[in-house]
Amino acid sequence: MHSTQSPPARSQVSAAGSWARGYWQDHPKRSLETFGRQITMGVQAIVELFVDLFRGRFPWQEFIKQCGFMASVSAAPTLLVAIPIGVVVSIQVGSIAGQVGATSFIGAANGLGIIRQGAPLVTSLMIAGAVGSAICADLGSRTIREEIDAMKVMGVDPMRRLVAPRLLSAMLVSVLLCGFVIFVGFLTGYMFNIFAQNGTPGSYVGTFASFAVASDLIVALVKSLIFGLLAAIIACDTGLNTRGGPGGVANSVNAAVVTSAIMLFAVNIIITQLYNTFFPSQVV
Repeated sequence: MHSTQSPPARSQVSAAGSWARGYWQDHPKRSLETFGRQITMGVQAIVELFVDLFRGRFPWQEFIKQCGFMASVSAAPTLLVAIPIGVVVSIQVGSIAGQVGATSFIGAANGLGIIRQGAPLVTSLMIAGAVGSAICADLGSRTIREEIDAMKVMGVDPMRRLVAPRLLSAMLVSVLLCGFVIFVGFLTGYMFNIFAQNGTPGSYVGTFASFAVASDLIVALVKSLIFGLLAAIIACDTGLNTRGGPGGVANSVNAAVVTSAIMLFAVNIIITQLYNTFFPSQVV
């Protein structure tokens, strides 16, 4: 005797196979293709950026315009986020320090928390949400209006004319935003500790100066530089590959923001782990 699959069983197996193939085409394969395309475009844009700077043909006018635009869309949201971050860190650190009897070290814990993690994370959110969405919407609108195709027909390289200036602008604005968040966050934490937690100004600043080192600030700024570069690459690639009219622009902006946020948080974890491994904190 031998058994054979019934027609319903064969149809179920065929449907499962079709679903698996469709899932692979729609998700893992497309994700890998997008990741590879973004790496290729990022390398090309960086090479084009350095070549243009070396040859003196970099579009400085577009660069300055983009810097002003990115700063205008991100400065106010960054300020509104940096102040609550400074207050929340002060509350949490003050509560824990009070429980263990280490209130004199609030300044060091609060300041280092803002510099090492608070400022880079706020910067990554602002770069992904405000700057990245603006870049993607701009390039996506140009793409669906066929302006990018028209530029290629006229012999104008979009990589040099549009992408490279936005990469450099996003990197510069990201570094400036990180410094801005550090200043506002530290000042907010200082004022909250002095006026709301009855802290001592000299103790707050003194403990922070004892534990903080220059490399903490340098690593935070390097993080923000990398965040700006990655967010600009993702936003430019997503915008230049927009399809489907105005609705496609909205979908591209959503995809760019989500992808940038996930990527930047992952990169932040990697850089933090590498820094703590190679430059462990020194006990004073």
